[in-house]
Amino acid sequence: MDKIVKIDGKDVKFRATARTPRLYRAIIGRDMISDMNRLREAFDPNKAEESNLDALNLQIFEDTSYIMARHANPDMPEKTPDEWLDGFDMFSIYEVLPHILELWAINTKQTSIPKKK
Repeated sequence: MDKIVKIDGKDVKFRATARTPRLYRAIIGRDMISDMNRLREAFDPNKAEESNLDALNLQIFEDTSYIMARHANPDMPEKTPDEWLDGFDMFSIYEVLPHILELWAINTKQTSIPKKK
């Protein structure tokens, strides 16, 4: 699934597929599922300004955003999250994070119905 989000006046395309956690592990070196669970627990979209986002949550957000953007555009010249972030003057995590979490939730949504025994 793809989603375009306006960041710092630029349209940024993000992608989440079954391959996204594998890219995250290969490039970032951590488990994306655990990281996203931690981020989702810390962020309340209804009380964004009161959310408990520590330095690790911020890094998870930055890394996830980079991986999803890189997945949508494999030929992008930025090879690290830091290089990618340098392409923006500034943007609010509270404006972008809900889109990242929504895209992740759509990607991980269960599509089959468990059979009862």
